[in-house]
Amino acid sequence: MATTDVRKGGQVDNGGAVQLSLLQGFVAKERKADPHSGVVLASRLPVAKVLVESSLPHLDRLFDYSVPAELDDVAQPGVRVKVRFAGQELPGYLTARMESSDTPRLTPLGKVVSPVPVLTPDVLALAEAVAARYAGSVSDVLRVAIPPRVAKLDKALTAAAGSTAVPPVDAGATSGRSTADAGASSGGSTDDGTLPVDPTTSTATSLQGYRNGKAFLSHLAEGGSPRAVLTTLHGYGPASWHAQVAEAIVSCYASGRSAVAVVPDQRDLELLERAVAALLPPGSFVRLTAEDGPTPRYGAFLSVLQGAVRVVLGTRSAAFAPVQNPGLFICWDDGDDLHVERRAPYQHSRDVLLLRAEASNAALLLAGHTRSTEAQRLLATGWAQPIVPERTLTRVSTPRVVSTADSFEQERDPLAGLARLPQRAWQTAKDALAAGPVLVQVARSGYAPSLACQRCRELARCTHCQGPLMEPARASRAAGPADAGAGRSGRADGHAHDAGSVAGSLLLQCRWCGTAEPAYVCPVCGSRELRRLVVGVARTAEELGRAFPGVPVISSAGDHVKPEVPDGSALVVATVGAEPLAPAGYAAALLLDGNALLRRESLRASEDTLRRWLNAAALVRPAREGGIVVVTADESSVVGALVRWDPAGFAERELALRQELGLPPAVRIASLTGGQQDVNNLVAQLSLPPEVRVVGPAPVPAIPAPGAPDVPEYRTLVFFPYALAPAVTGKLRALKASNAAKRSGSAVQVRCDGLDVL
Repeated sequence: MATTDVRKGGQVDNGGAVQLSLLQGFVAKERKADPHSGVVLASRLPVAKVLVESSLPHLDRLFDYSVPAELDDVAQPGVRVKVRFAGQELPGYLTARMESSDTPRLTPLGKVVSPVPVLTPDVLALAEAVAARYAGSVSDVLRVAIPPRVAKLDKALTAAAGSTAVPPVDAGATSGRSTADAGASSGGSTDDGTLPVDPTTSTATSLQGYRNGKAFLSHLAEGGSPRAVLTTLHGYGPASWHAQVAEAIVSCYASGRSAVAVVPDQRDLELLERAVAALLPPGSFVRLTAEDGPTPRYGAFLSVLQGAVRVVLGTRSAAFAPVQNPGLFICWDDGDDLHVERRAPYQHSRDVLLLRAEASNAALLLAGHTRSTEAQRLLATGWAQPIVPERTLTRVSTPRVVSTADSFEQERDPLAGLARLPQRAWQTAKDALAAGPVLVQVARSGYAPSLACQRCRELARCTHCQGPLMEPARASRAAGPADAGAGRSGRADGHAHDAGSVAGSLLLQCRWCGTAEPAYVCPVCGSRELRRLVVGVARTAEELGRAFPGVPVISSAGDHVKPEVPDGSALVVATVGAEPLAPAGYAAALLLDGNALLRRESLRASEDTLRRWLNAAALVRPAREGGIVVVTADESSVVGALVRWDPAGFAERELALRQELGLPPAVRIASLTGGQQDVNNLVAQLSLPPEVRVVGPAPVPAIPAPGAPDVPEYRTLVFFPYALAPAVTGKLRALKASNAAKRSGSAVQVRCDGLDVL
């Protein structure tokens, strides 16, 4: 797909920066008429290549349109346009201007929506690469890469194009607070806007004690393009992950290049924003996130497009930010599934940044408290180098980790395996509350979301749709003395069992379809007694409130996630991923429901559990300051890695197992989901070589929507080596387009490298 043809007289630099002359340039033209339509066309480059915005796979290509003379000045590469297509007016992007076309009869462009060229050649090339990797369409990728237009901002930019100096969009306004104020209050820059510290000569660094840390920053500041995987220790304080990432950004900024940092959620974005504002001059960075709303987001995008800022912080869509002269791309916590786009083609931020770093020969940094198997694969192939703390630094900087499944703990407390809050955890929380807040991590939100048979532990499921049964919260709160929990009178022994007997006559409800189950009977053993398998954050907060009377209990989960809590004595109950930051660190952390996390039906259950545990443990003070972490789970390799604080060793072992079994990320995977016959036909059309392994089709358990027809779906998994990936994804993409054009059968969903497939 051609992307580099540019109208004569237009200016688009090699880095993809759109110059304001594209809004001002005019060329002399000799008018000539299209013999078919009678429209007077532009005399030079009268043909426009247009990418039509459509989710239909067979429309994922460039179409030729003629350029009317009255649109010649504004119909520049990168602008938004409206065109007539199949009797409809569809939006699209003008990608190039040409002298001629192979199509004998062309339809004129309908209109130019805005003269601002928002699609740069580099972003278009990146979108094409992402679409090819994920067997998707370019327009679906651009829907994420380019924010929706805000007309008043486009008009302001166009009006300012005639002046000699165009004022950039206020970076502080786009971040939701004053960046200038943040920089001034922190003393991050001098009065003349220069950096107070030269990163190439500074010896004080938050990466002090990290192997390859100082070398990475020096190489970056000197204009190099190192690629590394950082395993960091702290989630708070001067050596926190956001301070380390900010320091890497400053090193790149000192070299005169641009940097892009992508984080999974808003809490991480605000932490990183504060850290960067403390080091860079005011107005030197913006944040790109849909949470800020259309106007601030589009304003920040235009600032980047103009080259007014060189640093971009944001969530998934920020990976496509059109920065000039890119020097560094950063992805924080790439194992978090929030990095995966929720719409087709379901691209991962890490892979977008990998493609971009490779194409622009820029530096890349994957950072996290743990190490994903995908990052470990990059290290194993030598594409990236590790930045890891020395073992001596790890020993003095991390909290003490205690497992209640340890033989020593089991001898002291034989009931620890049956209790949700064992004696050791209860005593640890009691002692630590005198020194500061205590974090309690639970697996699920809600009250008591999961139920199982009391006798055989078979999960209680709905007889109508096989969905999990749940206990209504009001019934749970009104339950009698048979309830499990942290003793209604606050048991002094500290044992709080994770479940108790629930009356079989209690009215239950399906979590999927809402069908009531008035008299549940276990289909395996015939028992009517149930037990709570997983207790939610709301019930846990109630139990701890009774177990520790007089101690404030703070809940952080669901739609009331708290970004920060005070350093005073308090119990902070949070679901995984919603743990607030304590400025001076937590005195202790209790990691509950470990077995529930480890027993999830997922290939990545162990990897995700360790990531969630380490993210919480990194918020706890070091052992030398009394910090302690108690994990309640059966003995396993994951618990051992946490106790040893060895994410690198765990990632190496996990990748080796995946390579032995031929599972991702040792190989790539594509999941094909749809009707059984449609999936089988697509696989047959692929004509896959013997190196490609095909598993399926198998029925897909679906959550029935109320009133929707119950149409069974099937899924086939295709495992293929990286060497064959371009051929396999190319065939999938071509067949999707061909079948859609022929309207043969129903559409088959194609997902590549989906984290939730296995």
